[in-house]
This record gives sequence, C-alpha cells and structure tokens, in this order.
Amino acid sequence: MFHYDNKTENTGRKAGMRYRPDRYGSQISQLGYGCMRFSRKGNAIDYENAEKEVLLAIEKGVNYFDTAYIYPGSEECLGRILDENKCRDRVYIATKLPQYIIRSATAIDKTFNEELSRLRTEHIDYYLMHMFTDYAEWEHLKALGIEGWIKRQKAEGRIRNIGFSYHGDTEMFLRILDAYDWDFCQIQYNYLDEHTQAGKRGLQAAAGKGIPVIIMEPLRGGKLVNLPDKAKEELASGGKGYTPAELGLRWLWNQPEVTCVLSGMNSEDMVNENIRIASEAEPGHFTKADMEIVERIKQIIREREKVGCTGCRYCMPCPKGVDIPGNFYYYNLMYMEKKSSARVEFVQNMGLRKEPGFASQCIGCGKCEKHCPQHINIREKLKEADRDLRPLPYKIGIGAARKIMIK
Repeated sequence: MFHYDNKTENTGRKAGMRYRPDRYGSQISQLGYGCMRFSRKGNAIDYENAEKEVLLAIEKGVNYFDTAYIYPGSEECLGRILDENKCRDRVYIATKLPQYIIRSATAIDKTFNEELSRLRTEHIDYYLMHMFTDYAEWEHLKALGIEGWIKRQKAEGRIRNIGFSYHGDTEMFLRILDAYDWDFCQIQYNYLDEHTQAGKRGLQAAAGKGIPVIIMEPLRGGKLVNLPDKAKEELASGGKGYTPAELGLRWLWNQPEVTCVLSGMNSEDMVNENIRIASEAEPGHFTKADMEIVERIKQIIREREKVGCTGCRYCMPCPKGVDIPGNFYYYNLMYMEKKSSARVEFVQNMGLRKEPGFASQCIGCGKCEKHCPQHINIREKLKEADRDLRPLPYKIGIGAARKIMIK
C-alpha cells in the first residue's frame, strides 16, 4: 500500500507554526484552512482576495487546506491559486467524495477525476467520504466496490490518506470508525459540542486507534465568536485578554488528541490572528481557571439558544428560497442579544434583499431536514423563528420598506 512520506516534498513547515503528526509521520499544521468560506464578492468567490489570504497562510506555515466537491467554486479556486503560484508541493489538499449523491461505481470515478481536474493536481493528500451520518451510507459505498477502489487509488498514489467526515451521534461514529482501516477522520467538535455528535468519546476513540482527527466547526458557525454580553464579561474576568474566538481555538489545541483545527478564514487579519494563536497554543496550556470560564460561558449560551444551527448550509438551497441558516441566526441572536437590535439587523440584512428568504416561504417539503447534520426539526423551528422575528408591526414595516426600496 502506498504511504505518503513527507520527506519527499516541501510541505511548508515554518518556525512559529506548530505541527502535529498524521498516522504516518507527516507533519500537519495544527491550524488548517477551511475553504468553504473563501472571500466572496456577491455570490462568487473573490479570487483576488482569496489568493492573498491563502498565500499569506502558506507563507506563515499553514499546510492543510480543506475543500469539497459541493463547495461552489472552492476546488477550482484552490487549484488555481496553488497552480498559478507554483506552491502545490508546499501544502496538503483535503477534499471529499459526496457519497450522498453517488449511485454507481462509475460515478465514484467520474467525481474523483473531476476533482483532480478542478484542483489541477495528480493526487489528493487526504480524501474523505463526505458527511457520514449513518453506517448504512458506508454499506452503500461498499456495495459499489469502494474498498477495492480505494486500494487501487492508493496503490497508484492518487490518494495518499483516506478518511471520512462525520455528522451524527457518538455510537454511530464509533461503529463507522471500526468499519475500515481509516487513515484519519474529521468531526464537528467545540466546547459546546463536547458531548454531542462524535464528541469527546469519539475524539478519544479515534486517537486511541492512532487515527488523526481534523476538527470542523471549531467556533460553531461563529456562535462562539458572537457571545452574549454576560459571557464576554466572564471571559474578560480571566485576565488573559483572550477573544471569544481565541478561547474556542485554545480549548481545542489544549487537547493532544486534536490534530488540526479548520478555520474558514476570509480576511488577512483573520489569517494573521489565527496563526498567532496557533503558534502559541499547545496541549496542556489551559489552566483550571480557563476551564471554569469555558463551563460558565457554556451555561450562559445554552440558557439562551433557541436552535442548534451551525450555519453549515447543508440544508441549502431551499427550493422556495428560504434562507434557513439566516433565519435561525437572527432567531438565536434575539435571545443572545437584545430582541430589538436583532430584529433591526434581520430587517436590514434579510428583509430588504431582493429575494428575502423569509421563513414564511417554506412549504414544508422537508428536503432540508434530510441533509441537516444537526438533525434539527427545521420546518417547525422556521415557524417559531418567523413568529418571533416578524411580529405583525414588523411585517407591515418590512412590506412598506420593500415597496419603497426594492425595485
């Protein structure tokens, strides 16, 4: 079986950035670049800014870049940046097979070859089965011959590590973890999700097998950045000057079982700040007082949160144009901040769009719920969100404003 030897290529290691080993000894930067949220200009990726941010990250030592077949324009953008700047050999590319739309062995080959073309590369360093939620999905792939396919790709050097990304409960994660000789895995994990999804049990089980763990949603879709005022006061009481984002990232890097934490960076300031934190954080650096602050913040957040939405957008697009994550974001914001300010922000950012995406546009088809990694009862929660976000005076006001401002 082909195993990747990091000594054969320059993978961008830099003094300052901290690295953690994968299963075969290759060194992965403990900060990874999540390419789902590249800088955008309107509905399209802003290539010029994305290029600057990616190249800055590479120069500072980030060497793990995570994309996926279904992230619009992401694979093409990353491939173009690496190709045009001649830095493919300085990074590891991770991308994913959209197993939920694969219906034949032919489709596996077709999709993978398309990804290689988009990424302008001859091999993928870390290839994932995307978004497992149930063991039945792995069984489906096995029936299509995925195990033989993986073996051939690895033997030919076209795939160097095979893994899976996961959204589901702990027991199912453990079952999938034991179902194959995986090289790595990717889970949603943060201090709010410590005991949900794969959770700490899953993290430790993978690490116990010697399987590197990549972390997605480290700040829970921004929820751990935009903390309630009371939680910010708790954080400030720690006296270390940590920002909410820094607290969340340091909590993860404090754990030796965590290999790499993905961040959807879309500004140079964000790249620089995250690299600063990554260069300082290491296992065991958290104090007992830090842990106590995290627990108090968790309690404050859970007292107010209405919907456990991370903003991952797997539920999108809605066939009727409902902005599902947007509605839930402002619904939660009402209870994490002042209701009036959240409603005003909702009106400004959603109510005055040409295509507003109101929850009332939902026809109850349920398509979204089939793809939600958090297993949210989306249809019911949308009704709740709409009632709170658009009481009658707001409906009238939004309608009047739209007549004046939307042409």
